[in-house]
Amino acid sequence: MSGPKAQVVHSIPTYSLTRLAREWLAEDTPNFDPAGVCVGSEEVEAKLLCKTPHTVLAGSPFFTAVFTEVGCTVDWMYQEGAVIVTAVVRGPARCLLLGERPALNCLSRASGIATRCSQLQLTAKSAGWHGEVAGTRKTTPGFRLVEKYAMLVGGTSMHRQDLSGMVMLKDNHVWGISKLISSRNKILTAELSSTHFHISPLQELHVAARDLKNEFPSLQIEASGGVTPENVASYFSSHVDIISLGCITQGCPVSDFSLKVQKPGANNSLPVVKVHIT
Repeated sequence: MSGPKAQVVHSIPTYSLTRLAREWLAEDTPNFDPAGVCVGSEEVEAKLLCKTPHTVLAGSPFFTAVFTEVGCTVDWMYQEGAVIVTAVVRGPARCLLLGERPALNCLSRASGIATRCSQLQLTAKSAGWHGEVAGTRKTTPGFRLVEKYAMLVGGTSMHRQDLSGMVMLKDNHVWGISKLISSRNKILTAELSSTHFHISPLQELHVAARDLKNEFPSLQIEASGGVTPENVASYFSSHVDIISLGCITQGCPVSDFSLKVQKPGANNSLPVVKVHIT
């Protein structure tokens, strides 16, 4: 596993993990837990299994935070970036089951996004394109931190965390401005960290990107709009710096995980699984 990817976990403040875990648990169990009365507080062990082939694990700090809040521990067998992963969760039965669904929901969503990002990065690398594959702000309300984190684990750029991150002119901005050149001047004098021009549709992209780069070599050109895993290669160009895809988070398949409580005295051994570390 590469060094930079291993450090992604350190980008999440612990108080953010705690806040989100408490919100998810409160949403799933806002008052009584009648099932918890039935199972009691006997110490149990559950194994996390990934049932979707070629899944890239992402979301482990959020998964762990949920179980920490309910008094359980999590031991990861593989780090994020691993394909086909397992972990072991230990704690009182009722507490483990309290955290099961929120934790699995988070892990499944984040791992699905990371897997798609990893596949997109592979497509770009195979084509010899050296720009950035990026996500967008088309994230699930209240879940942006998890989804942006999953993008990093999958090897893509988060792009803007929010509107404050950079100035980027899109079609609706241009429509509301009488002259594009005046907008460019406003951006250049705003002393922000980056200047972007957003170009779509595809048939105009390559010519416009080339012309803009010739006139303004330091300008960053981003292509977006209708980009999918199937057609992303048609956007690759030496004049395009960034390709952003809303489908990284919208309509992205989730990875299927299950958490299985181990029965005392039963043969609970797992099959040997070969894993690949990205």
